[in-house]
Amino acid sequence: MSSKIFLAGATGLLGGRIAGALLDRGAAVRALVRPGADEERRTALAALRARGLEVVEGDITDPIERLAEAVGDATTVISAVQGGPEVIVDGQANLARAAEKAGATRLIPSDFAIDVTKLDDGDNFMIDWRRRAAAVYGDTSLDVVSVLNGAFYEVMVGFMGIVDWERGTLSHWGDPDQPLDLTSVADTAAYTAAVALDPEATGTFRFAGEVVSFRQFHQAVQRGSGRELELRHLGTADDLRAEIARRAALTQNPFDYVALQYQWCMVTGKGKFDTLDNARYPQIIPQPVSDFVRASA
Repeated sequence: MSSKIFLAGATGLLGGRIAGALLDRGAAVRALVRPGADEERRTALAALRARGLEVVEGDITDPIERLAEAVGDATTVISAVQGGPEVIVDGQANLARAAEKAGATRLIPSDFAIDVTKLDDGDNFMIDWRRRAAAVYGDTSLDVVSVLNGAFYEVMVGFMGIVDWERGTLSHWGDPDQPLDLTSVADTAAYTAAVALDPEATGTFRFAGEVVSFRQFHQAVQRGSGRELELRHLGTADDLRAEIARRAALTQNPFDYVALQYQWCMVTGKGKFDTLDNARYPQIIPQPVSDFVRASA
């Protein structure tokens, strides 16, 4: 497939990996980059530009006419942006309208998460934003193709506070044997590139690097790190829901409890994928959790 790909969010962790994965497959890629990127991001961009990445300056909140000019002749638009509702909802809606105006035919929005189609409003406020944005995409002529990956390994080991290396613990809520969909950033990028370059890809795709329970995740982290970690049970899924409500009553900042919302959606099984689409792209062999932890140590 020789059509050009337009990528928003190329300086982020996932976006940079998506750009690299597309370039690895010989795709023509144009990236939208906000002016004034810091030195680390400029260095990463320079490496991608050396491999053929085309860069245009701008922002997904730019006027539609200007943003459409940036999209140019790209037929598929990928969004890997992160942020608040002004980015995820308003910004992506603006990007969708600009893509349509430019003549693009497909949009892969920044949906990379657990199964957003199975959740209800209030389960996770960040996923609520994604559904609000999807309502806007539905009013365009674009073929919206979503890529879902469960939870990132990087988030499970880092951001969520599940693993405490100093205390030597791995903590969880709910049933330790509830299956969870997990994928590395690199493998999510590889699957996204495969979908973007697949002319017959349409609808929602669900991929997982590995499906493991918290008990199995604990074992994999121990194997990969070579360390013994105490598996701590913090309470039931109902206890977790009560803890989310308690924290919500104490703060005006929902980011103070969003990690717990993601965990609730996972340990209840509500955000679990019913099926996986890994077999559609057998050339991608995802990294298991233990190998990821070993490589990250």
